Amino acid sequence: MVTPPHGELLIQLTNLQSRIQGQLSRPLSLYGIGLTEYLILRSLKSAPAHRMRRIDLAQAVGLSASGVTRVLNPMEKIGLVEKDHVERDARVRLVVLTEAGTRVFDEASTSFNQVAESLLKPISPEQQKALAGLVNALL
Repeated sequence: MVTPPHGELLIQLTNLQSRIQGQLSRPLSLYGIGLTEYLILRSLKSAPAHRMRRIDLAQAVGLSASGVTRVLNPMEKIGLVEKDHVERDARVRLVVLTEAGTRVFDEASTSFNQVAESLLKPISPEQQKALAGLVNALL
């Protein structure tokens, strides 16, 4: 059976995602994190007061609630994040970016940005802008 063009496009996008993750894994591992941890740190860094509810963080990085908890536990053990309670509602747990987490994110961002620049070098700034628009339309 022949894969229709839209199926082929999804396969190409999946292959691109794998390539991106492969290119990022080594530089990020130098900071003791992977891409998912980097995305969590990035979300927390941009959040008000560097804190988010776990469920909002899970949604921001494309994980389930239990998936984000599995990633956060080791991050908490090495001091990148802390868990905090909301005084008005004990059921709500916040994730807070620590000073160490901020430092790791800032340092890892240099490597992340170098890989991004390298991967996108074959296409012009105008093409990058168009690609960003297409990706945003699919999100």
